[in-house]
Amino acid sequence: MRQNHSPWIHELTRTEFFPRLSSDITTDITIVGSGIAGVSTAFFLLKETNKKIVLIEANKIARGATGHNAGQIVSYFERPFSDIVSEFGLEKTADAQKEIEDTWILLDLMYTEAGLDIPFSRFVGHAGFSSYDQVLRHLRDSHARKEAGLLEETFRISESADFVNTIPEMYKDFYTLVPHELVLSLLETRDVSFCAVISYQKGCINSALFCEEVVVYLHATYKDRLRIYEHTPIGKIVLKDGRALLDAGTHTVATETVILCTNGFENLLIINESGLDIDTKFHESVQGTIGYMSGYLEKMNKPPLAVSYFTDPDASNNDPYFYLTRRQYEYEGNKEYNLISVGGPELRVEDKYAYSHELLYPEEMGEKIDQFVRKTYETDSNKSITYKFTWHGLMGYTPNGIRRIGFEPKNKVLMYNIGCNGVGILPSIFGGKRIASLLNGATSTMIFDPQ
Repeated sequence: MRQNHSPWIHELTRTEFFPRLSSDITTDITIVGSGIAGVSTAFFLLKETNKKIVLIEANKIARGATGHNAGQIVSYFERPFSDIVSEFGLEKTADAQKEIEDTWILLDLMYTEAGLDIPFSRFVGHAGFSSYDQVLRHLRDSHARKEAGLLEETFRISESADFVNTIPEMYKDFYTLVPHELVLSLLETRDVSFCAVISYQKGCINSALFCEEVVVYLHATYKDRLRIYEHTPIGKIVLKDGRALLDAGTHTVATETVILCTNGFENLLIINESGLDIDTKFHESVQGTIGYMSGYLEKMNKPPLAVSYFTDPDASNNDPYFYLTRRQYEYEGNKEYNLISVGGPELRVEDKYAYSHELLYPEEMGEKIDQFVRKTYETDSNKSITYKFTWHGLMGYTPNGIRRIGFEPKNKVLMYNIGCNGVGILPSIFGGKRIASLLNGATSTMIFDPQ
């Protein structure tokens, strides 16, 4: 068993921390949670409103799920696009997908305004498929994306795949037949079972370091409107008519609006005194899943990369898959390396409140990742891989795989920006912008609206 040792946390350098709450306070807006969702929400609220903001974190800024992920930035939902269309309709699904894809602009805005110089890469990433069922599922998505007017992904299928002659004619314009060697080359794999690859914009960043740097910028820029408290867990929220009280142990926060930017399943009691009880199933339905990752260093002789490998030939919604990120990393004496981060094994959390970042890293999870790397990835260090980092993080999955952003229907004093759903960076940032728009009077409906 190993320690939970994240490379993103390892890179953090902040030595001065924010205080814990030491008195009762009053504010306009309180944000609970300081990961990528909470920090993005604070950024856009401070930028687009004149409200006074309190940002409260139970532990330290960005040390939760934001500091324990794989570092990939992607714009897709972890649910087939065509399946979302069947639930919400083409127009609303297209609007949501376009907003997430446009969130690259918001990420650039945050990066530029905060004056950051941390590594941040954008490039064409890939997803590799090993079965006809997977190919068909993504061809259906490509067809739906075109109907929605979205940018098309580049879809390449091996000309030697045994199913080439059975692909329905309706999909002929959505893929190109290429030599099998090209598919393997794009995926940087020697595993010949991969028969197709989709390519689209991806990226990588240390989201924990990003959050920490943005918070430092916000604190310096908005001294008169932003207060930040660490090591201040909230145990209870009492919603009243037009305001809320947050119980922080020995002290309280009185606020006009409270925004939950958490994983969505904290041990948090919410009492609505001005109307119907908040449906506790809403919170309990956010399923906790532990994702396991390992990382090792290579020479920095290759460009950044982000790839998903669908190794299970099944094409069901809940398919496990491996994901690999290669990015610039400074380690030991400021020498530059590529950090290869690999994840895939997951474990559903039956008792969500029992999870802790202090839990040890199971050897069997590391073995699964190592077996995948040795079989699939064309590593420079295949004969001898030393994993410098082994880490896990808790992800919140909403029942329909769609992030929840907006007002609590039974009391608009409470708002949400929750639900990682496995791909949290861009949706979290969009959620922050959406929250600011709603508080500025936006009335449009979206598939993200809490039901």
